[in-house]
Amino acid sequence: MEATPAADQRADTWQLVGIGLAAGVMSGIFGVGGGILMVPAMVVLLRFGQHRAHATSLAAVVPIAAVSAFVFGRADSVNLVAAALLTAGSLLGVQAGAQLMNRLSGQRLAVAFGAFLILIALLMFFL
Repeated sequence: MEATPAADQRADTWQLVGIGLAAGVMSGIFGVGGGILMVPAMVVLLRFGQHRAHATSLAAVVPIAAVSAFVFGRADSVNLVAAALLTAGSLLGVQAGAQLMNRLSGQRLAVAFGAFLILIALLMFFL
């Protein structure tokens, strides 16, 4: 279902590298990139299923976040106490979120994700 023919593998490889590069730049500048950029790009450009795009993005974000934290930490921009508390809450919440994601159909997940992005965009615009 989500496999591509061998002839498309090289193009997919470069598209994935390009998506990662763009997400890395967005992460460095705005602190975003995984969900906001990678998920829609994998769904639209590479025809990943919604669930696979979300899960792949999460796996890719781990090293992105580690490098970003290191770079910003060297500039003394990281509040380590806040980061530890955010991590604790996230580790508890991500399990529930992942289980919920697996229960949603791809269509419902896409709609919920789109609505979430619109809500965040409106909040950022008006705050």
